[in-house]
Amino acid sequence: MRSVQGSLDDLGTPLSEVTFVVVDLETTGGSPASCGITEIGAVKVRGGEIIGELGTLVDCGLAIPPHITVLTGITQAMVAGAPPVAEVVPTFLEFARGCVLVAHNAPFDTGFLKAACARLNHPWPAFPVLDTVDLARRVLTREEVPNRKLETLARFFGTAVRPNHRALADARATVDVLYGLLERLGSYGVTSLEEAKGFARAPTPQQQAKRHLADGVPSGPGVYFFEDGRGDILYIGKSGDLRTRVRSYFTAGETRKRVREMVGIAERVRTIPCATGLEAEIRELRLIAEHKPRYNRRSKFPERALWLKLTDEAFPRLSVVRECRDDGCAYIGPFASRPAAEEAREALREATVLRHCDQPLTPRRVAEGKAYSCALVELGRCGAPCEGREDTEGYARHVRAARTMMSENAEPVVEAVRTRIERLSAELRYEEAAVQRDRLAAFLRAAGRAQRLDALAALAQLVVARPGFDGGWELAVVRYGRLAGASVIPAHATAYGPYVEACTAAAQTVLPEPGRRHAASPAEMECLLRWMDSPGVRLVLVDGTWSCPAGGAEGLREWIEGAYQEPKPYAGRRGDAPV
Repeated sequence: MRSVQGSLDDLGTPLSEVTFVVVDLETTGGSPASCGITEIGAVKVRGGEIIGELGTLVDCGLAIPPHITVLTGITQAMVAGAPPVAEVVPTFLEFARGCVLVAHNAPFDTGFLKAACARLNHPWPAFPVLDTVDLARRVLTREEVPNRKLETLARFFGTAVRPNHRALADARATVDVLYGLLERLGSYGVTSLEEAKGFARAPTPQQQAKRHLADGVPSGPGVYFFEDGRGDILYIGKSGDLRTRVRSYFTAGETRKRVREMVGIAERVRTIPCATGLEAEIRELRLIAEHKPRYNRRSKFPERALWLKLTDEAFPRLSVVRECRDDGCAYIGPFASRPAAEEAREALREATVLRHCDQPLTPRRVAEGKAYSCALVELGRCGAPCEGREDTEGYARHVRAARTMMSENAEPVVEAVRTRIERLSAELRYEEAAVQRDRLAAFLRAAGRAQRLDALAALAQLVVARPGFDGGWELAVVRYGRLAGASVIPAHATAYGPYVEACTAAAQTVLPEPGRRHAASPAEMECLLRWMDSPGVRLVLVDGTWSCPAGGAEGLREWIEGAYQEPKPYAGRRGDAPV
């Protein structure tokens, strides 16, 4: 085999000949979709010399939040007479034409510039981009710098200009940081632009050293475990192709800090092949809940889920609890947090007069005058069994109504809350109306979720088939809401019956456990419901009645999914704490 001598072009573009445009933006917030640019600063450099600078305030037509003004010093009055975005962005694109863009946390700046171009119907040039954050992560250790913030790097490299959250000053500081990082790259033999771009995203030495752990991993769906030298499970994951997924942990595509740290500790990878992707997903949920690996974040503590319960007392009340038991009580949920559960409870209270207090209340205590009343009695928001206004039978009517709202008919809650929303809106109390709307959405989501789970958990057996990617079918046997078996019908099969019979016969026996409302976790049942909600699914066998109440919360799913969600607060583009 003959060797071929490379040309000079194969060496790439020397960094000394590259023209960089270091850019920095100040904005009204953190989302390019809803926020705008208030200032842009750019410095053009080549070979260590400054060729030109561009800096200007920008009138984006949006209000500047007070905490942004405190952070950057840019006020609404300062941008009032500034050029608009429609003038500034084309000017910047012309300034940066043919250059390599550099920014600290480049996705932030390029994201806003791309969004501005899209609004102006201006094509975004295919700029090569270097991110000084990525370079700093590769060439600087934790002993040298505790973090990769621009201020920290500027102090480490001793930049001539200190960053101060103004665009041009920050761009000038980033220039010095860039050249300090490029000097470090020289010790790694990186001398061209192409090498620098590849080096920033290259796998760490720890990842490269552990590539052999992927040897022998089979293809196909399944679950994989990363273990340390003592056999402790560090991380559990699932994939439709185990071999490809495990190999990806040792490439540049894996950039998560915690996962890279985990790979450095791992000493072996074990796998559990599965028949289908659904089985792999369910096994992953069960194993994470059982082992609680330290590098997994999701699904580790299903026992922490919260439920809203209508208690079983002489005078029942709505209580937030951690267990959903088979005790004849009405439940809705699960909820991810206590505030969400309390929002749903407040929505339900809008349509009922159940007592709010937590005092132990019995007919005897009421008769002896040992129960105390509260202000809600005077407001007409409570049936006041504590004062004897409602006896056990009378109060039971309110309990039956609440149980019906939770499990069968959500319309009374919807009507009560919407009536209050309309009244608040008519009084121009829009923030209070929004609170009521969010409470109603929380109730409907939880009630709909509980109704779906209860319907699935009530079925003794459910056999479902979904079209496979290769023309065959994926089979799932579900018993009392728990995945009991999974199999595949190949595309060349002429009769499906034997495959269904074999899968059903080999499936796990599942029996309702005393005291437990569901045989499977809510996460597992919701995973099954998502899988069965995909196109082309066929019900092969249904043992029981599978239905949700006609007036239940499921009928309002579109309204629930479109309900308002609170946007995430702006936390600073470089990790700065909000003021």
